[in-house]
Amino acid sequence: MLQAHSFLWNYLWLAPNVLCLILAAVIYRRRQHKEFPFFFAYLLFVALKEFCLYFLDVSPRVSAETWWYAFWAGTISEGLFKFVVVAELLHHLLHSWPSVATLGRNLVSGIGALLVLLAAVAAAFAAPDNTPRYIGGAHILSQTLYLTEAGVIISIFVFAAVFKIPWERLSFGIALAFGVVWCEHLAIWALVTGGVVRNRGWEDLANGATYHMAVLVWFYYFLVPHKEVAKSAIPLPENDLAVWNRELERLVQQ
Repeated sequence: MLQAHSFLWNYLWLAPNVLCLILAAVIYRRRQHKEFPFFFAYLLFVALKEFCLYFLDVSPRVSAETWWYAFWAGTISEGLFKFVVVAELLHHLLHSWPSVATLGRNLVSGIGALLVLLAAVAAAFAAPDNTPRYIGGAHILSQTLYLTEAGVIISIFVFAAVFKIPWERLSFGIALAFGVVWCEHLAIWALVTGGVVRNRGWEDLANGATYHMAVLVWFYYFLVPHKEVAKSAIPLPENDLAVWNRELERLVQQ
């Protein structure tokens, strides 16, 4: 069951991507693709990418080297897509506070640059193996991308918590699922790159199961209606975030 091309292995590779296409259709039907255009495009792209990799994997005419080069191209393209989606989530989180948004973007960009540097250091200390360079390099590439992505999404959650910035429900659901799956993928690829775990059979299943869970979380947030909380007729006092935004605007104008 834990081996490649078993029923569970095939299911966890294909099922989440079928669900991604279904979710994309639901989002389009509800016109929510206008609110999250990059996340909508990501769902379509990642599903088609994984289907292509799957059929390349099972095709007897495709060599292992060709498959790994396709994996390289797909992983790099998907990584770029993810960073665009993160920028979209950050925009939804901070669009109501322009000055705080500028501070948030600068902090997240700085953290992202630092994480890229740390990823490069981690790649330099990766354990050598006997696989061809295009396979070992793919492992290091995956670790690098997930280290950066996980660090950036965690920094956004921390920033929102420190400044007490309320999340929109859909943005929170998307970010939450991404955060869990990226942290799990980072842990797996770090073990693989470090030589702790290699060719055991359960790494792909763990990644597939976590991503499957993430897609189901997206389904929940997009399909289950949100219960509206009755708002008080009494005006609430100005919160700290509004004060922060006003003071930042004042400093910029000086």
